[in-house]
Amino acid sequence: MKALIGLEDGTVMTARSFTGPGEAVGEIVFNTSMSGYQEVLTDPSYTGQLVTMTYPLIGNYGVNPEDMESSGVHPRAFLVREYQDRPSNYRATGTLADFLKQYGVLGVEGLDTRMLTRKIRTTGAMKALVTTEDLDPQSVVRRAREWVGLVGRDMVARVACATSYRWENNGLVPAGDFPEGAGFKVIAFDCGIKYNQLRLLTRKGCRVLVVPATTSAEEVLALRPHGVFLSNGPGDPAGVRGVVGNIRKMLGKLPIFGICLGHQMLGLAYGGTTYKLKFGHRGGNQPVKDLITGKVEITSQNHGFCVDPTSLPKSVEVTHINLNDGSLEGMRHREWPVFSVQYHPEYAPGPHDAEYLFDRFMQLMEQAG
Repeated sequence: MKALIGLEDGTVMTARSFTGPGEAVGEIVFNTSMSGYQEVLTDPSYTGQLVTMTYPLIGNYGVNPEDMESSGVHPRAFLVREYQDRPSNYRATGTLADFLKQYGVLGVEGLDTRMLTRKIRTTGAMKALVTTEDLDPQSVVRRAREWVGLVGRDMVARVACATSYRWENNGLVPAGDFPEGAGFKVIAFDCGIKYNQLRLLTRKGCRVLVVPATTSAEEVLALRPHGVFLSNGPGDPAGVRGVVGNIRKMLGKLPIFGICLGHQMLGLAYGGTTYKLKFGHRGGNQPVKDLITGKVEITSQNHGFCVDPTSLPKSVEVTHINLNDGSLEGMRHREWPVFSVQYHPEYAPGPHDAEYLFDRFMQLMEQAG
């Protein structure tokens, strides 16, 4: 089935739908991971986006329940060079096409993903429309340009949980308090959290209670946790309502570990500012240097916004930088047990180089008593 892809710069590309009729508008971005497409699709940070995979063959190992990183699929469309409809993997329980159909997400193939990626790198992430229903090139471009975009919008409200829950036995259990037993009590703010963050926290011995992103500082402190974890999430951190002020109230009162959007909102809570990257960092091969140890990590990333290091107060130290563009990738407070990174140390998909950051969080909670 023929599909058109229209970009706000006037570019129109043809493709074929492998999921049937459909239409989606959003911000078009690319991901450089060679595998892990199911984890990419189930990452809530992609809410409002159209994802292009740079690796040319997608779908070859199918999908399975164990590789879910949330309860649904979050990109509005999935664009690939070539779709493989006959997966070969002992873990596969279904095809990628059926998986996308199950969640109502449009999948297209047959486009020049190399050209599209180069265009996004040159022009920047753009508004785009992918459709099998409107095959008028001028109309597709016009409608892409009319889309409101992501800047200034609260996308977290679309993906965060409405009520708190526990993470027990590798699953979600509705609850209002921590699991019984030993181990540090950790409040995890759900701004679009990935399951592997919860798996790692529990594997380290934490008792995890996941709470809605807008939970007040007073509610959190009343639960007497040993630490707070700020998760990843979609969109513009400056557009998220009801979170930064509560983070600010918790600073200095208990250990805090933030990643991705949580890192950006910590930057705002410090009094800093954020800005939109030209085309973002998305994939499992981003090189990051730890300025404290001098070591280089290969990291998994998915973000389009970044903290401006020049806007941070002197009480905040930059700890990590991206070796591709020099952007800020990590920071810590000089006096309080608070630190954060821009990337995804929980991987899924991606390298495991940064898992030590969860151990650092454990050490801070131990030191805090």
